[in-house]
Amino acid sequence: MSAVDELLARARRTLRRVGPREAAALQDSGGLLVDIRYAQLRERDGTIPGALIVERNELEWRLDPTGEHRAPEATRHDLPVVVICNEGYASSLAAVSLRQLGLRRATDLIGGFQAWRAAGLPVEA
Repeated sequence: MSAVDELLARARRTLRRVGPREAAALQDSGGLLVDIRYAQLRERDGTIPGALIVERNELEWRLDPTGEHRAPEATRHDLPVVVICNEGYASSLAAVSLRQLGLRRATDLIGGFQAWRAAGLPVEA
């Protein structure tokens, strides 16, 4: 196993990852979906309606409820947050980083945006 695969496996052991339908239900009940894909992927494939767009390199600053650069949606540490990347790899590492900031309900979407789309859930062009 490569070092990055081992890092990913350790990260995932700390998360209760969610599937597309559970992510949609969390969003419907007030949770926050956070799309960390880069612009080219969003332009190519679309976005999830209502998801907060925060590219990976800004994630911790925008989601820290105590930070001066936080997004208005980053209101509290117990906010359910589902991080979404393209296929569900980088999002696992990002969710663990958010947990280290105190966002104890942060997790990620199994299969990422591609799984969301394959499940037939809404996508905006």
